[in-house]
Amino acid sequence: MVRLKHRYLLVNILYPAVEKNQSQSTSKVPDVVVFNQPTSSSLTNQNLLRGLRAEISSTFGDFGMGAVSESLTVKYLSPATSTFILRVSRAHYRIVWAALSLMKSVPIQDGKKCVFRVVRVSGTIRKAEEEAIRRARDLILKAQREAQDKGEVALQGILGAQCDEDDSTKAITMVDRSDSEGANDTDDG
Repeated sequence: MVRLKHRYLLVNILYPAVEKNQSQSTSKVPDVVVFNQPTSSSLTNQNLLRGLRAEISSTFGDFGMGAVSESLTVKYLSPATSTFILRVSRAHYRIVWAALSLMKSVPIQDGKKCVFRVVRVSGTIRKAEEEAIRRARDLILKAQREAQDKGEVALQGILGAQCDEDDSTKAITMVDRSDSEGANDTDDG
């Protein structure tokens, strides 16, 4: 029996172009957050696949479509973090990667201009998911550091929620402390 081998592509959607009417409102938001803003909730797995298949067809023609048509699926899509994971056959993942690099906007009606960046190619979905979680955590920490340099709380500016700077910093610090110290704090004294 033959085992089918796949590759999992972890992809981030970046928004480098800031519209003129948004530039005034985003001046208080860190640059990291502006580039990694959430994607529209109208982006679905089907819309993403339809747009990607159209790009593969226009770039690689019938050969490209035939090579990836059966194995291309969206395994995970998060509009909040602008991240998704694609599964494609191991032999043809470079075709999908090239098509993603050539896409210029989110594949929905009136989609914003964006850049699709392949962050990781993995043989298992578990490693792709772990990388997505790690990158999301790093993004939050980087946004918070950048906001503290500007003298404001990043999460308050992004979410519009009222929170104390001390509480949000303590929550992030506690996560880092538990990850780094591990079993060193097992004694009670």
